[in-house]
Amino acid sequence: MIVVTTPDIHGSNVTGTLGMVRGSSIRSRHIGKDIMAVFRNIVGGEVREYTKMLAEAREQAVDRMVGEAQAMGADAVISVRFQTSMVMSGAAEMLCYGTAVTLDPEG
Repeated sequence: MIVVTTPDIHGSNVTGTLGMVRGSSIRSRHIGKDIMAVFRNIVGGEVREYTKMLAEAREQAVDRMVGEAQAMGADAVISVRFQTSMVMSGAAEMLCYGTAVTLDPEG
């Protein structure tokens, strides 16, 4: 499965648009990680606990989006975007969405 942020794929022609596909993951903070994050916030620097949590959420959202596209018979997902939102205090959603398409390789 090809997943790109661009509206086209070099070397291939989009032959069909199957529709929007999306995947999301909602993650909440962990009290132990929050304590470490507070200390890092005081001294400055990257909050690695949250960086890891968001990276895992992004991967899971992409995997879910790809699964939806595969179920539709897509060859690729184009124009992929990410969006985050706070669902409640201490929990955030990572949303990944794009357009599922079929391809016909050029040449």
